[in-house]
Amino acid sequence: MRALLNNFIKFFYEEMLYLQHAGIAEINRFPEEKWMPKFIGLVFLLLFFSFNSSANDPIVNHASELPRYLLVPGDVLEVSVWQEEGLQKQVLVAPDGTISFPLAGIFQAAGRTLIDVQKELEKRLASYLAEPVVNVSLLQNNGNVIFVIGKVNQPGQFMVQRPVDVMQALSLAGGLTPFADSDDIKILRRNSNKLQVFEFDYDDVSNGEKLRQNIILQAGDTVVVP
Repeated sequence: MRALLNNFIKFFYEEMLYLQHAGIAEINRFPEEKWMPKFIGLVFLLLFFSFNSSANDPIVNHASELPRYLLVPGDVLEVSVWQEEGLQKQVLVAPDGTISFPLAGIFQAAGRTLIDVQKELEKRLASYLAEPVVNVSLLQNNGNVIFVIGKVNQPGQFMVQRPVDVMQALSLAGGLTPFADSDDIKILRRNSNKLQVFEFDYDDVSNGEKLRQNIILQAGDTVVVP
């Protein structure tokens, strides 16, 4: 939409200037001070619809664009099989980490990349189709969310598309405030009904010490900065 808009603006403006410079009588009856305000108004109107339509569009990332992203429960995939109209659908990664697809059955998807899932589907569908070509895209990554709360500059929830450690999560949240207790940070992780607490000393890690504290966060983890 935006590319179309840019081409339209360029074409329209160049044509108007050309006609004016060429001295064509018809266009000279409409000097620039008369048609330019209308032209600008049209541009703003097109921009408004462009931004509103793009804001509501789903984010589609193909397997080749996210080679390292690991799926988590809550992610929504778009799966299609070439020349098989009946095998095109959106698939939700279930709470137990599995997905279900016609003919392929149920299998584990959480913790795997999009390319892994694509190959698994092709392998399973090969029992029913001759050389199936499968395309898997990430439509929504609602499940891969981490939270950073407390004395950081931009607390909130963050959707991540790759493995993120504690230091990187703090960076996403804008870093610590001057009043943060940097040596008493906690990471909360809930597994089923069990709550795990990991301690994190920002000063140690930033000085290259006790680096094991800088763990890779999992979906749903909460970093608490007191």
